[in-house]
Amino acid sequence: MTISRIETRCLDKGLRMTEQRRIIARVLSDSADHPDVETVYERASLIDKKIGLATVYRTLRLFEEAAILERHDFGDGRSRYEEMPDEHHDHLIDVQSGKVIEFQNDEIEALQSKIAEQHGFRLVDHRLELYVVPIDHKGDVTIRRR
Repeated sequence: MTISRIETRCLDKGLRMTEQRRIIARVLSDSADHPDVETVYERASLIDKKIGLATVYRTLRLFEEAAILERHDFGDGRSRYEEMPDEHHDHLIDVQSGKVIEFQNDEIEALQSKIAEQHGFRLVDHRLELYVVPIDHKGDVTIRRR
């Protein structure tokens, strides 16, 4: 069996990898979405029914503290996780479906740096999360307040 990207990061950081941690790491590496704890638990328990929800919580916290995972709060009351990105990206969050789209835009990045400089600062980090709803077929936009 091949070692997943997250397993490799864990080993590189010297984390002890139990079989349950390996399964959770594989589930996260195979995720195309930004799963919450319950989703990771459901996917992991399909592989090993002995994995408990508490184990998933502890493992995600361990991976986050080791800077292997990044935790997000997209306003739906659930922490969501993704592998620590190698390159910066921002997020578009569909508030109706919960779908998360990653994007990168050089114009936005330049504008953020310019705004920081205008206020006498140098930008060192940021997060941009855009909360969106689909445009309906008539071209109207349904607005949902958070």
